[in-house]
Amino acid sequence: MIPHAPEQRRALIGEYVLGLLDEPEASEVRELIEHGHDAARMALDWERHLLDLADALPAQQPSPALWQRLQQSLGWSTESDGGLSRWWNSLGLWRLTSAGLALLVLLSWLPGVLRDAPAGPSYTAVLQVPGESAKPGWVITVDGDGTLTLDALVADQIPPDRSVQFWTLIDPKDGPRSLGLIEPGKAVTLSAEQIGAVQAGQLFELTLEPEGGSPLNRPTGPVLYIGRAVLIAGS
Repeated sequence: MIPHAPEQRRALIGEYVLGLLDEPEASEVRELIEHGHDAARMALDWERHLLDLADALPAQQPSPALWQRLQQSLGWSTESDGGLSRWWNSLGLWRLTSAGLALLVLLSWLPGVLRDAPAGPSYTAVLQVPGESAKPGWVITVDGDGTLTLDALVADQIPPDRSVQFWTLIDPKDGPRSLGLIEPGKAVTLSAEQIGAVQAGQLFELTLEPEGGSPLNRPTGPVLYIGRAVLIAGS
């Protein structure tokens, strides 16, 4: 049964896009998307957000044990080296494998997708090199209880006399607010009390500052990575 509440419907469509629904429920959602403008827009938004996150993930090569299980699950014979070689060198196969691995990581990064997630809204943001959408560096998730996690996709080399500072901006009239210094390449977790309220469109960025951080209550150095929060579940 399709829920009426917008936040529950958005979460359900997210599960459909991720392929988590059983066929009877998936059929209902598929029909809803085909005949409902709002549902179709939600599905498209989910696809865009998930593709952005998948593109941000580093390439992964399956372990020999995982590779063997993939072959067995798909019914591929390994008796012929020639056949195995053809499958191994198949671009389509690697895309399929990469998509599956990306899905597993995305599921771990999107706590708001699941129905038993915390009741509050959840957000995500991909921080990218300014003006270069193909160069993401960090992924932010804000779960239902307001906890923010900043995960590194890169490990930049920063000069010893410089620091990387984390900022957020909701209203330009209020100006940016520092969320502290971060160590390049290492994940950071901040509590709801440290972060404050988060909303869709909220700006997050990392800037290069003098050692110890900006001497002012605003960024003074170049922006390294920047992105905006996107609602993934809740209202």
